[in-house]
Amino acid sequence: MSRLFPLDVTHDSTAPQGTPGYVDPEYHQCYQLTEKSDVYSFGVVLIELISSLPAVDISRHRHEINLSNYALNKIQRGAFHELVDPRLGFDSDVAINRMTTLVAELAFRCLQPDKEMRPSMDEVLEILKEIENDKHDFEKLERVAESVGSSSYCDEVGLFKSVPILMPSPDIVTLEWSIMCTTPSTA
Repeated sequence: MSRLFPLDVTHDSTAPQGTPGYVDPEYHQCYQLTEKSDVYSFGVVLIELISSLPAVDISRHRHEINLSNYALNKIQRGAFHELVDPRLGFDSDVAINRMTTLVAELAFRCLQPDKEMRPSMDEVLEILKEIENDKHDFEKLERVAESVGSSSYCDEVGLFKSVPILMPSPDIVTLEWSIMCTTPSTA
């Protein structure tokens, strides 16, 4: 929605509208859309992808009807395994565990209530490309936390570092073993 107004405008005041579950909480308070409003909405989409849950579900606890609140609650409580769809293989595949954790960390940043704590869309794209290319690491998260200063976000970065390291899935071990066995000897 923020793309509907000129680039040289910093915000727009409108009556509340938007798809429930995706609307930036600051928009409901100030009636202003910014580029960071889109970042918030994209964070909801990221959580939908890793959880396979709808953006709004009235059968959840009243404070968790919105998926963003549900996800932030699970992450802050360290109940990450309750957030991620088990069909993704999060508990059995080290690569999927790492990528899902990084996507969840990015979503967590996008869903921050304070728009100033959210990354830019350019930064979101850069991080997603790094995740795709497996170049993203937890050291970068620490640098980001240090650059932000002391905030609740900084405290939460440590949550993602505490995800247990998993053994590779049997499929990965078998694949690596068969590759090693079929590689001709150079000796």
